[in-house]
Amino acid sequence: MIKAYTAASLQDAHILLGLLCAEGIAAHILNANAQGGLGEIPFMHAYPEIWLVHPRDLSRARRVVEAFERPPAGAEPMRCARCGEDNPAGFEICWSCQAPTVPGCR
Repeated sequence: MIKAYTAASLQDAHILLGLLCAEGIAAHILNANAQGGLGEIPFMHAYPEIWLVHPRDLSRARRVVEAFERPPAGAEPMRCARCGEDNPAGFEICWSCQAPTVPGCR
């Protein structure tokens, strides 16, 4: 096994694991429960990590990670039609009022 990524959160680790699996890359999350040990262990050892089963998949996994970390090109905030609040591109529900966002409505 070889470490491919250190995630900022467990949610990011699971999203990336799903993307890797969709590409046929076998991987596992390590340190999934280490956040509970903060204070007992250094914080840099508590971040979730993605480890690849086969080191030969590292170059393919790096491409998946790069795409995961890159924001969509031209992604502009969308204005909520109900409350007028700006939401990041890609949000399907307004963070402020929970109304469905309407693409193209600015």
